[in-house]
This record gives sequence, C-alpha cells and structure tokens, in this order.
Amino acid sequence: MPWLLLILPLAAAIIIALVTRKHGNVSAYISVASVVATFVVSVILQLGGETDPHSFTWVSAGAFELNIGLQLDALSTGMMLIVTCVGALVHVFSLGYMEKDESKGRYFACLSLFMFSMTGIVLADNFAMMFIFWELVGVSSYLLIGHWYTKDEPVEAAKKAFLTNRIGDFGFMIGILMLWGMTGTIFFDPMETAAEGASISHGKMFGIAVLCLFCGAVGKSAQMPLHVWLPDAMEGPTPVSALIHAATMVAAGVYMLARVAFLLSFTEAAQVIAWVGALTALFAAVVATQQNDIKKILAYSTLSQLGYMVMAAGLLASDAAMFHLYTHAAFKALLFLGAGAVIYACHHEQDIWKMGGLSKKMPLTFITFAIGTAALAAVPLTSGFFSKEQILAAAFEGNKTLFFIAVIVAFLTPFYMMRLFTAVFFGRARTGSAEHAKEVPFVMSLPLLILAGLSIVAGFGLVAKMVLGEHYPHAHPPGAVLAASLITMLAGAALGFLLYRGKTQERMPIAFIRQKFYLDELYIGLVRVFQDAVAYLAKLIDTHVVDSIASRGSATTVQGLGSLFRRIQVGNLQAYAFLFGVGVILIVYLLVFA
Repeated sequence: MPWLLLILPLAAAIIIALVTRKHGNVSAYISVASVVATFVVSVILQLGGETDPHSFTWVSAGAFELNIGLQLDALSTGMMLIVTCVGALVHVFSLGYMEKDESKGRYFACLSLFMFSMTGIVLADNFAMMFIFWELVGVSSYLLIGHWYTKDEPVEAAKKAFLTNRIGDFGFMIGILMLWGMTGTIFFDPMETAAEGASISHGKMFGIAVLCLFCGAVGKSAQMPLHVWLPDAMEGPTPVSALIHAATMVAAGVYMLARVAFLLSFTEAAQVIAWVGALTALFAAVVATQQNDIKKILAYSTLSQLGYMVMAAGLLASDAAMFHLYTHAAFKALLFLGAGAVIYACHHEQDIWKMGGLSKKMPLTFITFAIGTAALAAVPLTSGFFSKEQILAAAFEGNKTLFFIAVIVAFLTPFYMMRLFTAVFFGRARTGSAEHAKEVPFVMSLPLLILAGLSIVAGFGLVAKMVLGEHYPHAHPPGAVLAASLITMLAGAALGFLLYRGKTQERMPIAFIRQKFYLDELYIGLVRVFQDAVAYLAKLIDTHVVDSIASRGSATTVQGLGSLFRRIQVGNLQAYAFLFGVGVILIVYLLVFA
C-alpha cells in the first residue's frame, strides 16, 4: 500500500502526458482521482497501516548498496497527510479555476508529476532518494510556474526559480557527500547513530557539512539570500501558488531540517540556521506591508512564516516547526485559494487597490478569507495561534534577541493582512471588474469551506496529535509569551484597520521597501558585472587564443605555405630554370663549405 503513494500520481502523469493530454476534462478527472486516492491511502497509513514497506536495490557496487525505500514514521505519515489533503483540495479548486484554460491537460499532468515528486521527498529513507525527488520537485515547479509560457513574465519567473534553487541544491549535494564521508552512510537511521561520533572526530567540518545541507533548505524554503524566486513565482496559476508555494514545496526545506534534526544538536551551525530564519521572517514581513499585488503580499507572508519555522528548527524545536508547518499549510492554502477566487471574480485583476466592496458580492469568500486571515494573524482559538505560540516559546527559552525579532514579526503580520483585507473586501468597488464580481462556483467554494474548517480546528490538541503524533509539542508557552503575542496581534490589526479603512491607495508609500530593499536589482547588477566580465574574457581567449592559435594555428600555417608554393609554381620555364640554377648553386655550396 505505501508504494501506491508514489505509483498513483506517477501513473496519472504518464497517462495524461501520453494519452489524454488533449482532452482537458478527462485529464483533470484522472489527476483528481489519483490525488484523492493517495489521500485515502495516507489516512489509512496514519491510522496504523504498514510500517515496514519492502525496499528495492537500485545500485550495488562491492560493499556499497543503495536502496530505494520508504520510511514510514510519525514524521513522514503526518507530512504525507498534509501534502495529500491540501493537494486534493487544490486539484478540486483547479477544476473551476482552470476550466477554460487551453492547456488544462498539461497543467494537470504537471500537478500529478509534482505530487509524485513531493511524495518521494517525504517518504525517502536516505539522502540519495531525497535528492533525486528534490530535483524532480524543482522540475515540476519550473513547469507549473511557466504554465502560461506564451507570456514573458511566467517564463522569466520559472527560470529564476529553477536557477536560484540550483544554487541551494549544489550546497545540498556537497553537504550530503560530506556527511556520507563522515558517517559512512546516507541512510537517516544509521546516520543518526553515527552523528555524535562524527561530530566529535570531525569538529568544525561537521558543522560546515550541516550548513551545506542547510543550503538546500535555503533554496527550497526561500530563505535569505535565495528568497528572491518565491514572489516572482506568483506568475503561475493561483492554485499552483497554493499547492507548491504555500503548503508543500516550500515546506520541503523545513521538513528536511526536521528529518535531520539529530544533526543540529551536535553543532553550532544550528544558531546560524536560527538567525537566517529570523532575519528572513523580519525582512519578508516588512516588505509585505508595501506590496499591492494580492498574491505577492501572501508570497512575502509565506516567506515570513517559513522564516519562523526555520528559526524554530535552528533553536532545536523541530516539533514546533512541524506544528506550524502543519497549521500554516491549511490557512495559507486557504488564503491563496481565496485570493484565486477574488482574482477569478475580478477578471484576473490582482491589485488590491483596484478591488474593494467584495464582502457583499462574495460573502462566502469573504468569510473564509477572514478565517484564514485570523489564523495567520494568530487570533486566539485559531490554528495559527496555537502553533505560533510554540515557536515564540522556543525563541523565548533559547534566545531573547530572536524572541524580540519574532515579536516584531508577530506585530507586522496582522498589520499587513488587515491592510489587504480592508482594501479588498471593504469600502466601495473601485473598478468595473470589482463592481461586477460575483461568488465563485461551488467547485471552487467547497475547498475554501474545508480549509476554513481546518484553519480553525487544526491547532487543537486532539486533531494535531492525530496528524503529528509524537511530534506534537506538549509544552505550554509562558505567560510573557502569550501576553506579547496577544498585544502585538491586537495592535497590528487595529493599526492596519485604522490606517487603511476607506482608503483607495497606499497611505505611506516607501519606495525602498516596495522595491524589496533593491536586492533583486543588486543581484541583477552583480550577475551582469561578473557574468559579462567573465563572458568578455572568455570571448577574448576564444577569439585570439583558441581560434587563432590552438584551433586555427596549424590550418593557417598550412594555408600560408600552400600559398607560397602556389606562387612559385606558375608554369613559366624561365622561372623554373632560374630556380633550378639557384638550387644547384646551393647544393655545391653546402658540399664544399659545410
């Protein structure tokens, strides 16, 4: 049964790509059926199914043997439940959102390929298998972000995501190889046994290996400085943003850190990881306050919440990180799909200042979006409240400076979400597209209702324990943490509402923040300077050294000699007689005087 989690989405992708791709509706139903089936299998496994699936030998060389196997434990089965649940709801939502898309078959084939790839990451029992599926997820993301490849923006965004992730993945690969050399294995369970001894015998090199491994998470989970791809990835279809860039793919880095949490406890690299997460959370939250595109606001919010999770992992609180990953998957998928419903109803308008008054025209979307906003802002009794408190508690106990940063982020989050919520749903309709908006079809509303329910109940102990098992954090946050969380939540929400109620444009435009601190422009400049310099040097070498000397040198020499001999073979008898005489004189000279 566990192998069905891999076989079903792969089979759906192959069938759609080779047989039904031109039949959009048939392809859609095949893809939806496969993901619903994988969700059912995930539920069965979570309730106590097979825990020791058969593995297959992939590579065997002497004493070295690499198996393709599945690791079924509380961490993987819980994550699998999250991936397949959100995946199924996104697939159903896509039936309505992509109804008129001319390439619907290709879209659903890529969705199924992504589900296959993500499943492989979650269930891998060794680094080699995880890395293979890690790269497949990158390919799937590239295809889905660039789905509308006839437009320049999605193509550029897809390339940016793919190339940026390759930087992180290179470090990830180096880290895997280093840890293999230090521990003698690439399998997680034996590596856990050997980790302490390897950390003692290899010292700082062990920490460097862990940081290289972390590079993979920096790329996939879009942490600074490799965060730049995620906001641009919003150029893909909105359901893709909900599935890949809110709930699953970007969570892969956090999941990987939780899987290898045993490595972090033996090295100071954990502190570096915690600081990267905290700074990413703060940076993204600040930038989100100045964005006007509804999807980019949610994208930077995702960056910020992923920073929370990475910070928790670095503070050796991987259970808190996974708890927030689990609740965040529900309410952020809800917000992205809610944004998709708004965009769909407003004829693909994405500027929040060109919307307004949608609460009366789209009441169901309004209510569900409000629930998602409350969960993200950590309103008490929502899922986000319970999980965020665990992360704040870990920071409070582990590093007071990081706790202070996390509290600032806790203030900014309800601020920018109330700004978005007020601009989109309150006031008057500011454009014709908003004026004529209406509620989305039931096939799109149903996933919103289910995710809204999950966004409320997912944080409660009974439900969370069913998904997370032993990885559910049981500690109760200190009173100081709860007080800081509640005060910042109320202050941020109140300030956002008061500043933007009834407003038709940004009240405090700050270009430096809106332009993301000009980091994209800085990267572009660095690429141009160094890439162009290297390219120019390479051109000089190629033209004047390789072409002129190494490649064409012998040809030029032969050509010159040929031209010389051609000039003396002119068919003139007097010339030949003269050359003959010169030759005789030269021979006599050599014989007499040499």
